[in-house]
Parts: sequence; C-alpha cells; structure tokens
Amino acid sequence: MSNSEPTGSATERSTAMRNTSEIVKASVKKRYARETRFRLFGLIAILASLSFLAMLIITISIKGYPAFTQTFMQLEVILDADTLGLDENPDVSQLLKANYSGAIKKSLLQTFPDVKKRKDKKALYKLISKGGQYDLQKKVIAAPELIGQTMTVWLPVGDDVNSYMKGIVDVNLPEKKRRFKDNQIGWIESLKSDNRISQRFNRTFFERGDSREPEMAGIKGALFGTMLTLVVTLVLSFPIAVAAAVYLEEFAPRNRWTDLIEVNINNLAAVPSIVFGLLGLAVFINFFHLPRSAPLVGGLVLSLMTLPTIIISSRAALKSVPPSIRDAALGLGASKLQVVIHHVLPLAMPGILTGTIIGMAQALGETAPLLMIGMVAFIVDVPTAVTDPATVLPVQIFQWADLPEKGFVEKTSAAIMVLLAFLILMNAVAVYLRRKFERKW
Repeated sequence: MSNSEPTGSATERSTAMRNTSEIVKASVKKRYARETRFRLFGLIAILASLSFLAMLIITISIKGYPAFTQTFMQLEVILDADTLGLDENPDVSQLLKANYSGAIKKSLLQTFPDVKKRKDKKALYKLISKGGQYDLQKKVIAAPELIGQTMTVWLPVGDDVNSYMKGIVDVNLPEKKRRFKDNQIGWIESLKSDNRISQRFNRTFFERGDSREPEMAGIKGALFGTMLTLVVTLVLSFPIAVAAAVYLEEFAPRNRWTDLIEVNINNLAAVPSIVFGLLGLAVFINFFHLPRSAPLVGGLVLSLMTLPTIIISSRAALKSVPPSIRDAALGLGASKLQVVIHHVLPLAMPGILTGTIIGMAQALGETAPLLMIGMVAFIVDVPTAVTDPATVLPVQIFQWADLPEKGFVEKTSAAIMVLLAFLILMNAVAVYLRRKFERKW
C-alpha cells in the first residue's frame, strides 16, 4: 500500500497541473479575445466617425458648390437720357439716381416684343436681378459718354433663373407648383440658343456684403467682421493669458488662493459660450454703453471665452520645459525673471502658440455669444473699423439658414465650406508649429 500512495499522489498532482494549465490557457484565450473585440470596436468607432464626417463634408459640398457659379444674361441696353431721367449734362449725383431699372426693362421688352400682358411683363422683368441696375450704374458712372448709345452688357439674372440654370428647378412639376413658369423657361431657352446666357465664377459671393436678394448676397462683410473680431480677441486674450500662465506656473506660491484660481480657470473653460454673451450684454453694452453689433464688443466677449483655453495650454507648455533649464540658468546667476523671459518662455512658445491658435479657431466658430450682443443685425456695408456695425461668418450662416429662398440654401452651404476651410487652415498651422518647433528632452 505504501508503494501505491506516492504513485497516486503524483498522478493527482499531474492531473491538477494539467487542469491548472488548461484553466490558465482558457483565461489567456478569453483575455486575447476580449482585447481583439475591444480593438475591433475601436476600429469600428473610428470608421463610423470618419464615415459620418465624410458624409457631412460631401453633403455640404454638393449643396454649396452651385453657389460658386452665377448666371449672366446679355442685353442690348439703350442708354436713352429720357428713359434714364437725365439732363443734358448730368453730374455724378444725377447719374447715381438715374432710372437704370427702366432702361433694363425697356431692353427686355425689345428683346421679347410679343410680351404684352401686364402679368407676363412682371414675369419677364424677374429674369434680371435687382442688382443688375447697380452693375449698369457703375458702368455709366465710369464712362458717362455712353449716354445716348446702345450698350451690350452682361447682367446677373434673378434667383429663379439661377436655380433653373443649375438644375435645381424641377420642370416636371405642374406649373402651379413652381415659381419658375413655363413662359420664363421659354424665354431663357430662347436666349440660350442665341448664346446670350452664360455661367461664370461667382465673384459676387466674395465681393459683396449681405443682401435680401440671394443672387446678390455675399460674405465680404461677414469676412471683414470676422477678421476684425478675431484681431480684437487675439490682441486682448494672448498677452493676458500668457502673463497669467507664467505667473501661476513660475511665480505664484502654492496656497489656497492659487488653488481657487486654478479651479475657477478650469471651470471657466467648461462654461457654455452663451453665458459669456450674457456677460457682454450686461457689462460692455448696458454698463459701458459700447456700440452693439460691433467687432470691438464681439472681440471682448470672445477674448473672455478664449482666455481659459489659452491659459491652460500655456501652463501645460511651461510645465513641459525641463527643470534642468531653470536650474542651469539660476546656477549661472540669472534672476527668476531672466530665467523665465530668456529661457523658459522661448522654449514653451511653440506650445503656447499652438494653444492660442486652437483657442482662436474655437472663437471663429462661435455664434451664441455674438447673437446676445446684437451681431445678428442685417449688415450690408463692409466694416472698416472695430466700432462699425458688423456681423461674423457663423452669424451670417445662421441668418441665411433661416431664409426661405432656394438661393440662400446653397449660399449657406458655401459659407459653411469657407468657414470649415478657415478652421482646417488654423488647425493645420497649429499642427505644423507643434511639429516644427517642439523639443524632445
């Protein structure tokens, strides 16, 4: 019996070891399977995000691309002084007030002499945009000697014609269910057969401000307002944020007050942007009586919103500088201020600039705080100073998206494309600066 016991014990131990090994292998297999599933889920999430992003960009591009083309019509306009309502030797003030619309209507009636009914005449006049008279006005003011002559001009067409030429109008619908009528289609097709209809690059979109007419609306005013607002934001937020970050990171003692300041800075970075708009409305407009809808007030509001972002990123950049740089400079006799200005700050500047650009890109896309301070006003003129009435590109997009005309749908998408291009450019610059100047310690 004594000889069989060790054999049995060895067998049991061997069996136990095999069982343990199998359990470990099964556990490892499950762990690897979980890791594989986790990686697969992560890959699916990334692909889903990229697909949604691609879908968004493609949709916006398809809707916005037609806005970059504009249709023009060739007309033979008789610049008759009686039709224009001008004297024999008109001055500039008279030329500005001349009846260019009447000259265009007369030209249309001469082009289509069969149009007699009042209803048909109204439909005919809608072929040319209201902005056509201003284009004709510029040509006459530039060359007054044209008065009394017949002038061949290319004038922008109305919104309905523009939509028809871009294939947006569904001609298969019954005439009662569409704005562009059959007689208008016939007139346009007749002009097309005579090569008097042309589609060109839409310079108006970049050269003019806002307008009630979709074909004449542009983003120049919004672009200038955006640039002025961002300049004010950068001038105010960058030096204050960097100075605050340097003080908190390099000079401030560690106590309850600095801890409280740090907590508040981190909390301000998460405050909804509309709260800053309410602050700007209450303080800058109602208390200090600064002008509404001005880049100055917009820049002040956006600088308050951008400050926490720049401070946090600047502190992170300062922390990334090795302590040995500070110790070496102090060991050579430099003061604390000299260490920061001559050594720490230059080495941290790439990270600070990157955070600043990201903060400015965030400010570029903000709408809610600017709506609160009145930058939603209808602004036609292009602003030239920070106190002029202005709007910004996100607010312009917000306004156009609420308008019923089909022309504003493509203008909205095109403006979004321009805004996205600026955002991508700013983030690309931030990535370039980080890779170009970052130091590996």
